[in-house]
Amino acid sequence: MATGKRCMFTVINAIITALIIESQCRLHHLVLKDDIRQRVHLNTFGFYKAGYMRMSMNSLSFSNGKTDNIDSSTIGFSLDRASNNGFSTYLDEGLDYCPLKKDPGSNFAGVLLLLDFKNNLVRKKTSAEAGVFPKVIPMLPKNIVEQQAEKGQDLQDKGPDDGSRSKTGSKSKRDVENKTEYTYPLQNKGKIYSFQFYFNITTDEQQGLYNFYFYNCYSLPINQDSSLSDMLPFSIDINIVEKNPDSFLSAGEIPLPKLYICMSMFFFLIGTLWVHVLRTHSSDVYKIHWLMAALPFTKSLSLIFHAIDYYYISNQGFPIEGWAVVYYITHLLKGALLFITIALIGTGWAFVKHILSDKDKKIFMIVIPLQVLANVAYIIIESTEEGSSEYGLWMEILFLVDLLCCGAILFPVVWSIRHLQEASATDGKAAINLAQLKLFRHYYVMIVCYIYFTRIIASLIKVIVPFQWKWLYQLLDELATLTFFFLTGHKFQPASYNPYLLLPVEDEDMEMDDVVTTSTAMGEGVKKVKKLSNGPSEERESMA
Repeated sequence: MATGKRCMFTVINAIITALIIESQCRLHHLVLKDDIRQRVHLNTFGFYKAGYMRMSMNSLSFSNGKTDNIDSSTIGFSLDRASNNGFSTYLDEGLDYCPLKKDPGSNFAGVLLLLDFKNNLVRKKTSAEAGVFPKVIPMLPKNIVEQQAEKGQDLQDKGPDDGSRSKTGSKSKRDVENKTEYTYPLQNKGKIYSFQFYFNITTDEQQGLYNFYFYNCYSLPINQDSSLSDMLPFSIDINIVEKNPDSFLSAGEIPLPKLYICMSMFFFLIGTLWVHVLRTHSSDVYKIHWLMAALPFTKSLSLIFHAIDYYYISNQGFPIEGWAVVYYITHLLKGALLFITIALIGTGWAFVKHILSDKDKKIFMIVIPLQVLANVAYIIIESTEEGSSEYGLWMEILFLVDLLCCGAILFPVVWSIRHLQEASATDGKAAINLAQLKLFRHYYVMIVCYIYFTRIIASLIKVIVPFQWKWLYQLLDELATLTFFFLTGHKFQPASYNPYLLLPVEDEDMEMDDVVTTSTAMGEGVKKVKKLSNGPSEERESMA
């Protein structure tokens, strides 16, 4: 058994290490092979003043190698300043809508970069109503710069129409203000294209959340009879560097290292307090209490390693592999331990019974594998570039599996509530069973509120708040978890008067648990006194 556990740990460690090696986090490197997607979301990043973005399209090629018949408004990039939720307003028109095929309008505050393969040019279009937007500047190779300098060409943006110049040879002020399209050279080596650009945030008005997309509008269906044969598979290799003045983290993530350190201290303190309670009431402590004690300490360790992981990303743009691996391991253990503990409390294990029923075992056979899958999905998402094809798939898997886990852990509590309702009507101990029923109903409400808040309400807050306050989502999530831990410990703390500990083990034991009072009719003075102590309940008989 020990050998099997070591082997499993080694496999998980190897998988996590491999994922970390492939990921470069905030120094993005995305490689796609024969991709047929119409829209690829490369990244979303929040910029402060003096932040910058640098993109290098190292190579772009197509499976058939023919680009002569590709229109100049078919392949390209879009860069826009998004709303708080990170979604572009022009994406509301549906999947079949391609922004490259329309001139930028009032619903698009940003820049379009269209790849003209016939003329080996990049055509930049800006919205006339874009307002304040950072200037996108191409990074030209040294040989091209030298050639243009020799010919006396302007290295700055070139307008689309030389006829806009006045008779004196210069452009009028009005023409310059209305100019919305510029051209840059597109490098071509054997039908493999490359292009680089960068932009800086120079004013407070330019700060915001920016989306960067790649579009392949050639693959958009022309009619309902279109098939995969109409699509144009492409392969692309892109490097993206995004940085704020003092951090590689997005504006809404910069406070996260300090936040995680502070929250880890709170979880450590609540764990220490729980251990003190267990030592004070040692006579009423069960195994489940020590399992509950392990949870806040595991959570605290996970947050510490998460903070260290973000600290290195903030300073150098990518994590240290060792710290990242340790964080993912502790995160996996924390998630599994949380759902297992909730399910065990709901079944009444260790308090009143030491063997799980067949129904209880089925729940754990479902919850534990789902939790492992959910944590693996989380690790893959964290370690995979957002533009990769498998990113969206694992996001859907994580959402579905997490939803199933949250639903599965409610069943033991519901079964316990139903059992108490039936017992209160049959065994004659209405007062005890009603107290137990009230406790379990409270616990059920606690679990439901915790699930809804961390999965729905906190996510909605993440959408509503401004881009620089995105860290509030993590703060509310951690505070909700801390509150749930505290309330669970308070309701199920070791104490002889806790109604949870009075839960009967078997239905046939109910008759033996009945309180026998003095019977004057029988002339006997026999009574049973139930004493709660460490271990199963003990009974004493005394003669009156």
